[in-house]
Amino acid sequence: MLTFNSLEGAAARGQVLHPRRFQVFTERQIDRIDRLKSLSEEQRFAMQVVASVMPFRVNQYVIDELIDWRKAPEDPIFQLTFPQRGMLCDEDFDRMAELHRRGADRKEIQALAQEIRQRLNPHPAGQIALNVPLEDGRRLDGLQHKYRETVLFFPTQGQTCHAYCTFCFRWAQFVGDKELKFASNEADVLHRYLRRHTQVTDLLLTGGDPMIMKTKNMQPYLTPLLGPGFEHVKTIRIGTKSLTFWPYRFVTDDDADDMLRLLERMVEGGKHVAIMAHYNHAQELSTDIAREAIRRLRDVGVEIRSQGPLLRHINDDAQTWSGLWSTQVSLGIIPYYMFVERDTGAQHHFEVPLARAWEIYRGAMQRVSGLGRTARGPSMSAAPGKVEIQGVAEIHGEKVFVLRFIQGRNADWVQRPFFAKYDPEATWLDHLQPAFGEDRFFFEDELEAMRERRVLTLDNR
Repeated sequence: MLTFNSLEGAAARGQVLHPRRFQVFTERQIDRIDRLKSLSEEQRFAMQVVASVMPFRVNQYVIDELIDWRKAPEDPIFQLTFPQRGMLCDEDFDRMAELHRRGADRKEIQALAQEIRQRLNPHPAGQIALNVPLEDGRRLDGLQHKYRETVLFFPTQGQTCHAYCTFCFRWAQFVGDKELKFASNEADVLHRYLRRHTQVTDLLLTGGDPMIMKTKNMQPYLTPLLGPGFEHVKTIRIGTKSLTFWPYRFVTDDDADDMLRLLERMVEGGKHVAIMAHYNHAQELSTDIAREAIRRLRDVGVEIRSQGPLLRHINDDAQTWSGLWSTQVSLGIIPYYMFVERDTGAQHHFEVPLARAWEIYRGAMQRVSGLGRTARGPSMSAAPGKVEIQGVAEIHGEKVFVLRFIQGRNADWVQRPFFAKYDPEATWLDHLQPAFGEDRFFFEDELEAMRERRVLTLDNR
């Protein structure tokens, strides 16, 4: 059961935790961040240029508690949250920098920013096309039925975050262009869809970050699932970065206790509640408030699973990942996924070749106990599904990647191994070619047929 005197409990454990005002900085306030004065004028200018194109949002907790400013700009959390020069290609950076240097108006800057964004694959794997059709032929923005057992829902109130990750594959949600957004506030439509699709066992609330929402806005989505007609929905997953960027959400925010009571009610009502926490570095777990938030969630019966991408400049070595997973296990968090950086946005700045990604994953696995080896990966969330790199092998004299589907648009693809020619430079599934002289991977014809029908999931009903 929930212990609501968390601050007293923390004090008994030698921790001093105080409520904190949420203070955020965006692209328009970037010059007000005092800590940035330690950087050169050239570095600050480059950050302003990149922030004109890519979304930027950071809060005072991240600035004060997570970044080691003695190591900036190389510090991993600084790289995770502040714009970096390499996030734009040279040509785009130079064009935008010229506008800033000559004092162009905001309309001209925004026009160039929009042009650049359209070239950055803002919707990888057809995110908008995946929005499901309703009975009357309309598409419900913000509801995706990507896999047979799992429905993703993007609540409107959760379409921002406490801070933005520089690598975020959903960056297009945060640049103010309505045509690039997808979300829904139609809880009743979600519930009607779930009632009809009894093969669905898992509902994933995602965003943005649903935990930016007030509890009173979260309740209409969750509490009806305790009633009749939703017995098949066994698991509620909530994707969030709040345990890193604003752990006060679960400890000292005005409705922190209300949120925990809501989650506890779902658990007591027979639902498995899992926080899908996004972590990239053990530094994110280092503060007392972050650990108190984890403790409180676990006290109400919530399971925390961790996932995050492998990123150049931030965590591209085996020791960083083994340290992250070992720390998580010690705190009761279950390592879940190591992802490959998605083919969108500033991928060119953060990507790691697949061959190197597998070496890092393998090296990290060798350094952790069995409890840390629950993390799957490296995994690509690509158009046909989640594809895992299982290793590199030589078969009949040909060096190949050994791959398999963890999830697939067609459930029959799951756990089926397949092979690609070894390519040391490849960073995404689309860069790979079938091995052994095959013209196509086994799933490609069926995937094309799905696209032609504008259906990107086979639920085998």
